[in-house]
Amino acid sequence: MTDHINVIGAGLAGCEAAWQAARRGVNVRLYEMKPEKMTPAHRYDGFAELVCSNSLRNNAVDSAIGLLKEELRRLGSLIMESAEETKVSAGGALAVDRVAFSDYITKKIRSEPRIEVIERECDRVPDGEITVIATGPLTSDVMARYIADITGDNRLSFFDAAAPIVSFDSIDMSKAFFASRYGKGSADYINCPMTKEEYEAFYSALVGAECAELHDFEEGEKLKIFEGCMPVEVMARRGEDTLRFGPLKPVGISHPESGETYYAVVQLRRENEEGTMFNLVGFQTHLKFPEQRRVFGMIPGLENAEFLRYGVMHRNTFLNSPELLDSDYSLRANKNVFFAGQMTGVEGYIESAASGYVAGVSASFRSRSLPSPVFPRETMIGAMASYVQNGGVSDFQPMNANFGIIPPPDEKIRGGKKMRYAYYSKRALGAIDELVSGGTLRSENEDNN
Repeated sequence: MTDHINVIGAGLAGCEAAWQAARRGVNVRLYEMKPEKMTPAHRYDGFAELVCSNSLRNNAVDSAIGLLKEELRRLGSLIMESAEETKVSAGGALAVDRVAFSDYITKKIRSEPRIEVIERECDRVPDGEITVIATGPLTSDVMARYIADITGDNRLSFFDAAAPIVSFDSIDMSKAFFASRYGKGSADYINCPMTKEEYEAFYSALVGAECAELHDFEEGEKLKIFEGCMPVEVMARRGEDTLRFGPLKPVGISHPESGETYYAVVQLRRENEEGTMFNLVGFQTHLKFPEQRRVFGMIPGLENAEFLRYGVMHRNTFLNSPELLDSDYSLRANKNVFFAGQMTGVEGYIESAASGYVAGVSASFRSRSLPSPVFPRETMIGAMASYVQNGGVSDFQPMNANFGIIPPPDEKIRGGKKMRYAYYSKRALGAIDELVSGGTLRSENEDNN
């Protein structure tokens, strides 16, 4: 047994990781470079600072993010404890007073005798020591270079450039169809065909749609983002037919039954082996989320599409995790090193906290030479860990919690999406309760003081 573990970074993931390890009787050295050094996004000296919205999103347990919150509540999450104590009125969402939220967590961490807070920047993992790296999407340059050294330069990305992903069940297949270009190969792509009139209406809406604002710390990076992967709306502004010679190219695509050809075609590619998720090919975008729903909902077959992930383009340091990490968020090449937070490829406050939970618990088990506990894929926390370990069938991109990454039921659930999601939630929470009641998450000699 080692006498301590390290956690680098006191954001949501780092605080959760440190707290969970300490709860299991492990001494923790928590490194945080604030207030000595601040990133361009941070303004407050406290831990777990919410740098964007104060909303933790939907609180309903039959939503994907609501289910993840409830799983974390039942698992004893510090982040969820703080959220409940500092919440403000927000209808069906869970929102918090961001200062009170940070203060609550900071006080709990600083008053925990097993956690030693060290206020300085880390530039590497202490040799041979069990360490959780939770330095966030704005990891300092020196730490980013170190991470690139231990993982490989080509496995560390600095910008999110992802197309939207929609649920297969929400695609109107009476308008869309499976087909291959020129009839060659297997019919793996869903094709959403457009007439000239439909394309012109879509094009007009796209070029006039409102983009998301860049954060202050992204302004200087804007050109670099666009050079790396052009947003579909920027491409469209180059000319009305640009998309028709690019991602909406209709050449070689015809309806498999009627043989009809089209003026433009939007293609969707399978995102996972189960075929429950499909991404819009070539639709990396910086549009606001409501604008994505409005404009992309004009595509035939996607009028009622359920967006499992919106397209994003922003500053975000993250790993190509499927090449590097196991489902306990440990580095395959060095099982003493764990990662947590957005760097692993999870997206969002609660998702980051969940990864911190798994990494912290797993690191505490590792400190006692015990195997990491396994979170079933039927749970949202386990499904996210599996996504980080395995990815999808396309290039790895960060992902929010969503029901598309959870294994589908063996038999069809009647009653539509609402009943299916209720089934997922009941199944997941049953598995979580078994983990808790069965003592799976307790390490040897755990002190529950």
